[in-house]
Amino acid sequence: MDGDLVIGIDVGTTAVKAGLLDSGGTLIDDYAAPYPTNRPDSALVEQDPESWVSLVSASLERLAANGLPIAALGICSQVNTHVFVGADGAPLFPAIVWQDGRASSEAAELDARVTDEQRMAWWGAPLPIDASNVLARMLWMARHRSDIWEETKHVMLPKDYCIFRLTGELTADPLSNIGLVGKSLDYIPEVLDLVPGAAERLVPPSDMRSIVGRVRHGPASGVPVANGTMDAWTGLLGCGGHADGTTVYLSGTSEILGITSRTVSATPGIVVFPEYQGIRLHAGPTQSGGASQMWYCGLQDLRPEQMAALAARSDYARPAPIFLPHLHGERAPIWNADARALFLGIEERTCAADMARSVYEGVAFSARHLLQSLEASAGVRNDVINCGGGGFQTDIWNQIRANVLARQCRRLAVKDPGVLGAAGLAGWAIEMHPDLSAVFRQITRFDRTYEPDAKMVALYEQLFPIYVDAISANAELCRAWLNVDARHP
Repeated sequence: MDGDLVIGIDVGTTAVKAGLLDSGGTLIDDYAAPYPTNRPDSALVEQDPESWVSLVSASLERLAANGLPIAALGICSQVNTHVFVGADGAPLFPAIVWQDGRASSEAAELDARVTDEQRMAWWGAPLPIDASNVLARMLWMARHRSDIWEETKHVMLPKDYCIFRLTGELTADPLSNIGLVGKSLDYIPEVLDLVPGAAERLVPPSDMRSIVGRVRHGPASGVPVANGTMDAWTGLLGCGGHADGTTVYLSGTSEILGITSRTVSATPGIVVFPEYQGIRLHAGPTQSGGASQMWYCGLQDLRPEQMAALAARSDYARPAPIFLPHLHGERAPIWNADARALFLGIEERTCAADMARSVYEGVAFSARHLLQSLEASAGVRNDVINCGGGGFQTDIWNQIRANVLARQCRRLAVKDPGVLGAAGLAGWAIEMHPDLSAVFRQITRFDRTYEPDAKMVALYEQLFPIYVDAISANAELCRAWLNVDARHP
């Protein structure tokens, strides 16, 4: 081992975040920079993979510039974002982001071909094939851009593409390839057979603990790179989710909740990952958590701290409008790419403060909706939830979450659980710690706990069933709205 410092990098939905940490989890230095997302159509969400690579390189320039000995590097990333890469290693097409719904028809077609018995045999849970699934994207590309499909050598996730550009090595890990990998942590041949040509375009998975190569250029040249895994799984570890029976809530562009439990009770809408190192993760991602805050801030020309101050001025003795945060469809637990957002209950006395509060509450309701299904799937209910991510840096929003969930919310001391988790996995890969649990017992710390307020819990108990009913009531109207052709009045 060349030193006792490690770098963790999270290639997120909106930014690259990175940190230099010591073996005890203390953050020595950090880096964060955003990159653009292109939305040329209501169903299309794209990014330039070169933006990720450029900022990953910039983060290493920053964190390795002081000459301190760096023992290893770990990377995690957004998943169900896909890069179609040619034989020369260059992207052939903009990266299709997880929020993108262009392949919804292909997803429905593939999903209809899978029986409930096959789902349970393959994945151990009734996992749907949705528009973000790589198979749906592959089928869409084969049908709509056959020229790109024919030239595609590999379809890669952001983490794997960035590792390839850093080291020259092709890699993948089993947990990031959601819906493609079974209990043995290998690709499921029958699943890949759903789309001709899929199997040969995927990189074989390796253990997330593997050292897959070394950085080839720059001040971090020669530093070993761990294979790592997806952001949700990495963030789960960063928030202390290595312990069986733990509930974790990650907030970034989307809200991701997870419970570790070896008990599996088939529950629609929940992703159950294969067991790894004794950890069986039940998880679900929503579509628009922090994205709802960003949308509202953009709409009202506010900064996030201004939105928080505005929401604090609402009269919490009465209900605010109910917000369905389905700005770009919804993932877990309903998996409906055609869902759309809604404000329910706006009246004359509704003010700007109520609307800001409503957005915060709607995201919290979406988390509660998901948590109910997760707890059914895992057979676990916790009174304390470990929380982390950029969305947990706003005190009033955190208190709203504690009240809506009626649980204690314990916040991670390090802002970015993905960075902490990626660094921890890198340290484990070079045997800085004896086992995976030892890593995160040492580096995971919490800085604040938000207790639920009994009066607000009682209010939200009345509002939550209305939120759930509004999803169903809104669904048919959304389908009709999406089919309106404004060119032919």
